[in-house]
Amino acid sequence: MPQQTTQQRPAVEIDKVAVRFRSKKRDVLALENVSIDVRPGEFISIVGPSGCGKSTLLKLVSGLIRPSTGAVRLLGEAVGGPRPDIGYVFQRAALLEWRTARRNILLQAEMRGMPQREAAARAAELIEMTGLSGFEDAMPYELSGGMQQRVALCRALLHRPPVLLMDEPFGALDALTREQMNVELHRIWRETGTTVLLVTHSIAEAVYLGNQVVVMTPRPGTIAEVIEVDLPASRDYAATMSQPAFSSATGHIRDLLGAATHRD
Repeated sequence: MPQQTTQQRPAVEIDKVAVRFRSKKRDVLALENVSIDVRPGEFISIVGPSGCGKSTLLKLVSGLIRPSTGAVRLLGEAVGGPRPDIGYVFQRAALLEWRTARRNILLQAEMRGMPQREAAARAAELIEMTGLSGFEDAMPYELSGGMQQRVALCRALLHRPPVLLMDEPFGALDALTREQMNVELHRIWRETGTTVLLVTHSIAEAVYLGNQVVVMTPRPGTIAEVIEVDLPASRDYAATMSQPAFSSATGHIRDLLGAATHRD
């Protein structure tokens, strides 16, 4: 992970944001008074009850929706609409079934008009980095769920985005594959230095991957606490799980979520 300096401004700034969705039948206050600063190169995990606005936060950063009040800034610029410079990975890989793994990755280049030689070299680099070597020409139906998500991750990283948003990317995977993907994602993040915001329902995943864990309350989503994760930068999965700092962080988050769920 890159060294931080006091001169660096946040990669992502969410400043006193509220989001209200209005329809003919009702108004829903999804987020209220949310403020987060994310330093460049940081990995932020976001956890909270279903419906608390975790995915809405990512949509704010990407510019897919606008705040009702407050402001969102990305790399120092106000977010006023969709941002093409970010990367986005969803729960489903959403690969095109008629394209090989490599051509699914290069779809990003075609949409952005990237030079073909540069895109091909970057795709080859990412394929090797994510352990997809030998499966470049496989069709999506020939790939496991974990491999499909690796392809989706490569596609999102192809244009070297300064900020990567991940919305429950491993939620549909089996437990063992999810653990393997956690290890791979942590390694890739350390190698690329990309700023990451990850939404997850898994407390263990949030703590293993994150420098910080943002714990949210039930709707309207606010921030219950931001927890600094006191774990080594390089994290072996089994060894990390057995550390007292890991148990302390996961236990505290469970307490926060339990208290929030049962509040009056």
